[in-house]
Order: sequence, then structure tokens, then C-alpha cells
Amino acid sequence: MRRLLCFLRKAPAEVVASGNAKRTLESAAGGAISVERSTIDHAVREELAHSRGGKLVITDTGRAFLRRLDGGADAYAAQHRSEAVIVLDDGNGSAHVRRNEAESPLGLLHKRKDSSGKPLISDAAFKAGERLRSDYTLGNLMPSLGVNWNIAGSGASHRSGNGVLEITDAALAARLRVERALEAVGPELSGVLIDVCCFLKGLEVIERERQWPVRSAKLILKTALAALDRHYYPPSPSRRSQRIIHWGTEDYRPIL
Repeated sequence: MRRLLCFLRKAPAEVVASGNAKRTLESAAGGAISVERSTIDHAVREELAHSRGGKLVITDTGRAFLRRLDGGADAYAAQHRSEAVIVLDDGNGSAHVRRNEAESPLGLLHKRKDSSGKPLISDAAFKAGERLRSDYTLGNLMPSLGVNWNIAGSGASHRSGNGVLEITDAALAARLRVERALEAVGPELSGVLIDVCCFLKGLEVIERERQWPVRSAKLILKTALAALDRHYYPPSPSRRSQRIIHWGTEDYRPIL
């Protein structure tokens, strides 16, 4: 089954009858394999693959099944990941790290396209949201969800786990950057930024919790990210000094 699904993951394959027990699959990307007929029937029955236009195509369930096989001890969590290798440069050198692109709702929105083929969230808005998330994580602002075993039984105060005296200078600077960013965005828009970028909540969850209309969270999020992007990357002084002459678009003048 693993061999069959790995073959279908590359491209859809045409099933060519060869024998009573085996079938030959010819891939649209080139190459062919011989698979037991019972394996193909089991894959279709379990919805790991389906037939479309005379070809066998892997399904999302089949892709998740492959990720579970490759996940090892963390198999069931691996099926929900979309991992990619990115390069981080902190000024002292670059390093290749693995990132789960399916972890952040902002990343999923950035990958999705609208009806015109453009991303739902621009590169600048995505970069601003990821910068806020990075500072929020570095500042150790995420509330603790478990017991701090480093202080359990030591007689230390339980309130010191997230205290100012225990954080580093880098974390304190990150907290200050988060405070300035949220203050610049304003209280009306900062809440949705915290929910999506920091707490990684989906837009449907936010609409349900805040009792907003359906599909309204996406519009508010885009507005908040635009304000956040202006805070992180303010326009040049020459651009800010330009006066608004009229509100018309470029083609507002009639053609005679």
C-alpha cells in the first residue's frame, strides 16, 4: 500500500490490466509499477485513492495515511502537518530549520488564492503577522498550560514562572515590541491579531466566539494586518507628505 500511494502521490496513474492477481500502473509523470489487484481494491474501498477519468488518483485521506506512516512515534500528529525547510538568518549566520506551514492559520490563508488567483493575504501582511507572532513567542507571553516542575516542591512562588525578573533582555525587548505594535494598531483590531497570529485560532472560531457575521473575520484581519504592516514598515516621509488632490481613480475622467 505504501508503494502504491507513493507512486500515486507523484501523479495520477492509468490502470492497465496484466493478470488475474496483478495490475500495471502507468504514471502520467513517467514510469510504471506492478501492484496486487487486492491492494488497489483496498485503497479504493478505504478511500485512499479513487478513480477519475480512467486514472487512479490519491485522495487527501491517502496523503494523510502516508504522513502517518512517515511520522514514527508522532504519526497521528504528522498527518496534519505540512512541513517545509526554510533558512533563518540572525546576523551571525544562516541555519536550515523545519517549519510546519499548517500550524498557523495565517500561513494557510497566505497559501490560499482568491477568485482572481491572488493570495488571500499579501506577502507584506503575512510577514507582519509572523513578526508579531515571533515577538509574542520570544517574549514568553503565552500562558502556561501545565505545571512548572522546575519550581514544584521548591518553595518558590508559583507566580514567578512568568515574572519580569526571570526573563532575559531579549524577551523583555520582545514584550515591549509587542506592546508598541498592539498600541499602534489600536484596541479595535489588536484582539483579532492576538487570536490569529499568537493563539493560532481559525477565523471560524473567532467569528463564533465574538459573535461576528460569517466571513467577517477575514476582512477585519486583513485590515488589522495592514495597520500592523504600517507600524513595522512605515512609509517614506516623501510618501506621507503627499497631499490628496481628489478621491477619483486613474480613469475617473470621462472620455470625450
